[in-house]
Amino acid sequence: MLISQILDDAETIRVVARNGGKTRIINGARSVYSLAMEAARTGTGLVALIERKGFGEAVDLDAAYKKGRLLSPINHPDPAHLHLTGTGLTHLGSAATRDAMHKKLDADREEQLTDSMKMFRMGLEGGKPAKGQAGVQPEWFYKGNGTMAVAPGAALLSPAFAQDAGEEPEVAGIYVIGDDGVPFRVGFTLSNEFSDHITERVNYLFLAHSKLRNASFGPEILIGDLPSDVRGTSRILRDGKLLWEKPFLSGEANMSHTIANLEHHHFKYSAFRQPGDVHVHMFGTATLSFADGIRTEAGDVFEIEAKDFGLPLRNPLEIEQPVTVAVKAL
Repeated sequence: MLISQILDDAETIRVVARNGGKTRIINGARSVYSLAMEAARTGTGLVALIERKGFGEAVDLDAAYKKGRLLSPINHPDPAHLHLTGTGLTHLGSAATRDAMHKKLDADREEQLTDSMKMFRMGLEGGKPAKGQAGVQPEWFYKGNGTMAVAPGAALLSPAFAQDAGEEPEVAGIYVIGDDGVPFRVGFTLSNEFSDHITERVNYLFLAHSKLRNASFGPEILIGDLPSDVRGTSRILRDGKLLWEKPFLSGEANMSHTIANLEHHHFKYSAFRQPGDVHVHMFGTATLSFADGIRTEAGDVFEIEAKDFGLPLRNPLEIEQPVTVAVKAL
């Protein structure tokens, strides 16, 4: 089942769902957040809760998308309680890249490996522990709170000081924290973990700076398990024409970590188990237009799609105006 949020003509949030057929409004659902919290509080599976509420009128989701009426598929009444985070060095990449990496890891001495390569190797060796056990922890980064989340179809804003504005096609897990501090997974969605790759390339210690950017996710949330082999396409359109396109892979068959291991190492921190909070946690990628020498421009449109996740995620790029910030003493 796929669920999403739209604004109707009266500017009211409607939660909609589809399961191989028409998209229909879920009766009595005020938001995906309220629906997820109700499921957590009642101990009811999300699909069972949706089916119990029943469905109303059909909705043309494509038309709503074109009209700019799709919202992020989950939000929080207080944006400060939605956390955008992610993890990197989790994907194996293509078979050729994987073989090349293994050969280098086998051939080079420890001191010759970069820190990134060392962490990648750690994932290969310990990222998929036995069920119930904790494996090696991954690279982790913070992107911001709900004020940095951009709805499908809306513009990703790159700061004027940024040196690059590049897409990262990823799968993200969507979570709410129950009243007792237990994390509940709502499902999985596509995401564009928008980053500044030139800043990151200067020095990996600039990773934190490079990640403090907008992110977009959706339009739809896939309820249930993540397919082990996710195959999608990432593309960039310029002036309505295809500028760049490349397939991307995700799912555990293409990763050096299990989803459970990545979830454990995020939610092991009590700060991320605060009742009522929402988490959008992005699981990394191996496909970047930046790696192919693409420099994006204002007006370019990013499009990320994978058949398991319904509608593609589209966002145009805008560049913010420069701002001067001066701190005032009180």
